[in-house]
Amino acid sequence: MTTQQQITGDKYRFTVLTPSLIRMEYSESGQFEDGLTQVVINREFPAFDFKVIDYPDRLDIVTEFLHVHYNKQPFSGGGLYVELLKSASYWEQTWHYGQALDTLKGTARTLDGVNGAIPLGDGLVSRTGFSILDDSESLLLDNAANDGQGAVKPRPIAEQDFYFFGYQDRYLEALHDYYVLTGFPPLVPRFALGNWWSRYWPYTEQSFTQLMDKFRDWHIPLSTVCIDMDWHLVDIPAQYGNGWTGYSWNKKLFPDPPKFLQSLHDDGLKVALNVHPASGVRAYEDAYPRMAKRLGLDTKNEQPADFNLIDPNFLKSYFEDLHHPLEDEGVDFWWIDWQQGTETGQKGLDPLWLLNYYHYNDSVRRHGQDALILSRYAGPGSHRYPIGFSGDTWITWDSLQFQPYFTATASNIGYGWWSNDIGGHMAGQRDEELELRWMQLGVFSPINRLHSSSSLFINKEPWTFSAPYDQYIVQALQARHRLLPYLYTHDVRAHEEGIPLILPAYYQEPGNDEAYQVPNEYFFGEKMLVAPVTTKQSPEYRMAKTSVWLPKGTWYDFYHDWAYQGDTTLDVYRALNETPVFVPAGAVIPLTAADEATQFGAALPETIEWHVFPGSGQQHFTLVEDQDGQRCTSTVTVDWTTEQVTLTVEGDTAVLPSNRQHVIVFHGGAVAADSTDQAAITAGQSLSFIGFPEDRTDDLQDEALRRIKAAWTSTQTKENVWRIMQGDGSLPHKLNALRKAADPFFVGMMYELLYCQESQEV
Repeated sequence: MTTQQQITGDKYRFTVLTPSLIRMEYSESGQFEDGLTQVVINREFPAFDFKVIDYPDRLDIVTEFLHVHYNKQPFSGGGLYVELLKSASYWEQTWHYGQALDTLKGTARTLDGVNGAIPLGDGLVSRTGFSILDDSESLLLDNAANDGQGAVKPRPIAEQDFYFFGYQDRYLEALHDYYVLTGFPPLVPRFALGNWWSRYWPYTEQSFTQLMDKFRDWHIPLSTVCIDMDWHLVDIPAQYGNGWTGYSWNKKLFPDPPKFLQSLHDDGLKVALNVHPASGVRAYEDAYPRMAKRLGLDTKNEQPADFNLIDPNFLKSYFEDLHHPLEDEGVDFWWIDWQQGTETGQKGLDPLWLLNYYHYNDSVRRHGQDALILSRYAGPGSHRYPIGFSGDTWITWDSLQFQPYFTATASNIGYGWWSNDIGGHMAGQRDEELELRWMQLGVFSPINRLHSSSSLFINKEPWTFSAPYDQYIVQALQARHRLLPYLYTHDVRAHEEGIPLILPAYYQEPGNDEAYQVPNEYFFGEKMLVAPVTTKQSPEYRMAKTSVWLPKGTWYDFYHDWAYQGDTTLDVYRALNETPVFVPAGAVIPLTAADEATQFGAALPETIEWHVFPGSGQQHFTLVEDQDGQRCTSTVTVDWTTEQVTLTVEGDTAVLPSNRQHVIVFHGGAVAADSTDQAAITAGQSLSFIGFPEDRTDDLQDEALRRIKAAWTSTQTKENVWRIMQGDGSLPHKLNALRKAADPFFVGMMYELLYCQESQEV
């Protein structure tokens, strides 16, 4: 930012950060704040040309996209307004100061106790073309205070201080510039992208070890485990209050914590412990003597160390005397379970925000690239302290129905790493279909953390489910670990380019009304479009229906290779073990080989499978792999004109497994030169293939027959439908015949397959 980007009057200041982003301040004192705040940590943007017209009683600021009108008086609806210029999607939209926002929403602090949907806060993007980020109440940030631990302090002056986002339908650009303003998301450690196991349950060292053994016996991969609050003493003498807060291992359950934690590390697992810090540290705690000495407490009368992160002495002791010794025993990160409101001794300071700030920064100092916390959302800017714990939802279909929308929409406020309680947390009732669908959603969530309450009757262990649900859940958890190469690459993209892993569907075509009618559909990285099943299957047809919007172009079902012509909304039908996932023509998707996706940990795989879908021109994907601060990239390029695949490996190859192998897996009809659908490839090699559009009619007929056989309906209806599906005739002719022969659900199941057949012929 240069001084030329600021227009300052006696009581106002405008800072033109980009052609679509303007900071607007009004201060009766004529003083303005230039320091960092809890939300905004950077105002240095590249300079650019814009126009300022300064009249005695009026100020006009004109950029490529905005025209600001201001009467030089206290901000008011009539005296401050902004016209949006160069709008392709909106007709002369104008924002007036103080008007209610109509954004596409952002996120919420928590889902604790929620059954279904809740209102969400505002986001940065809107179909009206504008939004506001109000920073007036943010405290000032001093990252160097308290020996580098940081601190916040009140603003010395009261002023109106907000940022006008006028990006119209350029949603990704708005999000990118928000990250420039507030900080880019940190890189989430690779281990956090695998499966997590968590349960509120009084495990013992022996029972937890046996549990891990059973996961291994069932070939279920895990990378992270959370030990809920029963790791510490909870049954404490009455004079100390309740046992929710605790920092002393329960030695009856865990007699040798370092040994226990080391055994989990030896299995390739990372470990988090749950803490409820609100009650501070009381006299029965192991750490109390250390803290009492540092803080000068009255130990004779068992004076507690009250929770107070504003106090620099308590802050230092909180980490050095309380948390660091536990980390030295083997704790990798902390699950901060703050549920005690938003007030501290400092006006405007949310204790949750302060906990996230201090804990994450402390984790960075001690663990570097493996820094992580698990905590609730504390407002804009919280994306700098990943990851989010959304809280204790009810186990109901309504809660599942809300969760994809909730998770994807959070990206509108830059919050891309929500960790939901997969499978739900509490209440509800036992429903194996619901749990399976929730775990399938977890595969395509930012974080896949299974968790539940302490009820004896709520279980997420796959072996507690009946067949076939048990095996389908295992398949889902294995599928998550197969995605690790793809996930980590998009983790890097989020950190370096400011594009969250998950984005609502409308980011692809913001001018298309249909894209806004599928709230549970989202992009999962650059190459996957996911529409998770969130409703019960038809008891008669044993399929679930999901409405899907497909953007322009050709799309392929990721699991079946069926082709779909896009630019349409279509009902798709999936069996219990299926999730609607689509990839665009030409997609290249890196996966871990199936036999390696059964192991604990998140180590770089020995074999990368590159799944290649039919396309045109030249398509590529660059896989990013990091280890100990070093990086290696592997790029597969597919040229559909010359029918050649090439692999290029660059960077520090020492980070890769010594026996790294790459396998190209062709989908949708393309085959290697030896007429197989798989072929090994080495770095620097060009591999020839034969790319031709395969006739999938037989596959689609087989699927039609499977669906018809599975239906619990009359044999005569089945025979009529099957005869129509096998017969000749155009799509309209067959559709008309189907409508006469069967009910709408049955017709829909068949129409999807007929649509795919038509799509492959285009």
